[in-house]
Amino acid sequence: MGLIILGAVGFAAALLWWGVAANVPARLWEPVQLSIAGVWSVFYDANLPDLRVLAIAGALALFLGAGIALVERRVATLYRRSPPHLVSRPLAPRVIMNATRGVFAGPVTITVLIPAHNEQVTLPGTLASLREQDRRPDRIVVVADNCTDRTAELARAGGAEVYETVGNTEKKGGALNQVLRTLLPDHRDNDVVMVMDADTTLDDGFLAAAEKAFEGDRALMAVGGLFYGEEGHGLIGQFQRNEYVRYSREIARRRGRVFVLTGTASIFRPVALRTIAALRGTQIPGRPGDVYDTAALTEDNELTLALKSLGGLMISPPGCTVVTELMPTWHTLWAQRLRWERGALENLGAYGVTPQTFRYWAQQLGIGYSVIGLSTYLLLIAVMLASMDTWIWFPFWLGVGVLFAIERVVTAWKGGWRARLLALTIFPELFFDLFLDVVFVKGILDITRGRRATWSHLTRTETPAPAARP
Repeated sequence: MGLIILGAVGFAAALLWWGVAANVPARLWEPVQLSIAGVWSVFYDANLPDLRVLAIAGALALFLGAGIALVERRVATLYRRSPPHLVSRPLAPRVIMNATRGVFAGPVTITVLIPAHNEQVTLPGTLASLREQDRRPDRIVVVADNCTDRTAELARAGGAEVYETVGNTEKKGGALNQVLRTLLPDHRDNDVVMVMDADTTLDDGFLAAAEKAFEGDRALMAVGGLFYGEEGHGLIGQFQRNEYVRYSREIARRRGRVFVLTGTASIFRPVALRTIAALRGTQIPGRPGDVYDTAALTEDNELTLALKSLGGLMISPPGCTVVTELMPTWHTLWAQRLRWERGALENLGAYGVTPQTFRYWAQQLGIGYSVIGLSTYLLLIAVMLASMDTWIWFPFWLGVGVLFAIERVVTAWKGGWRARLLALTIFPELFFDLFLDVVFVKGILDITRGRRATWSHLTRTETPAPAARP
């Protein structure tokens, strides 16, 4: 990370020097001024942007990016909890293939674990989606964690087993650790374990697609779901649905290679979970014997990093799609995303900068730069609108804007006409992105100031909206 920062600053300094020293390029042709309907005066400038301006802007951007990298380096220092180097990668495909060559572990069976804290409203729909699967699960266990409502009663009525936690104070991760300690010792390699949220509904072919993936590759350690948002919640709901559609499209373009094994619904081989539990506290962060690191705010993201660090292969097949809940208000969305952003940073800090985490650090660096780039862009647009009597058109930037609008519409296309219309307007989604950038900044400030993180839970008081199928 230090070398990256040093290189960025050096390159920025060279750009800055060149930008100041460069000559002004010749104009392509003279600008044109005209009037539209005698009301709006338009100044049409066909010249390319000044190279000096571009160079200076690029240099300043790199300097600011280096500053972001320094902040994230501090995060890595504060939260580092893993050894400097991994001793081995016991879940790497080559290791698993050698260990299982010529061994038949039996047919694939699927045990579904549903951690639930006061989920009486959403749980029946979740259980119904499991019963409607083309390939039904072999076993369903609802992990009732400190429930004070009818969650356990409705789970039994829906045909599921109920495991009630005892003395758990460590939220979802602690509840899952308790039940996994009793389940994993008896599971063979093909007795896969699925963890899904109680507010999630699976598309009909999810389990069949996952079973096919595990049968076709014995080195595969985990299968994650591609998630889409439920219907409803007005404009804020559409923002989230567009975001999820774009994420699923990106995973499809990566041929299923996942960034995060989503907590909404993911399936694991027992050997992967047992290996993680055995290596906690030595090769990877966490308490020895725990599958889930209870110190992590985002347990699904941390489990992904653990699997990647140990060499595990994981994918999200196209048929494994789920519909998950959306945050209905800006307040609940703020709480959710603050936990996600801070949790991701803390998890990366716990693992440090390694070949397996380098891409994630680069993504965080990109988010940090987007805070500067997007906020500056919107501010300059506002200043220009307030200060100029004449609108100046630059064909170069108009072309960039058109390409950007096309990209936004194409990437949200599968979300339907509402998604396309919202994407076409551009600026509402830019302001939503700015909201997410502010959340990111708040997470950084909380970390650097040493503020204690909190875990929020959305409690439903009414039946959720119908699912939005892709």
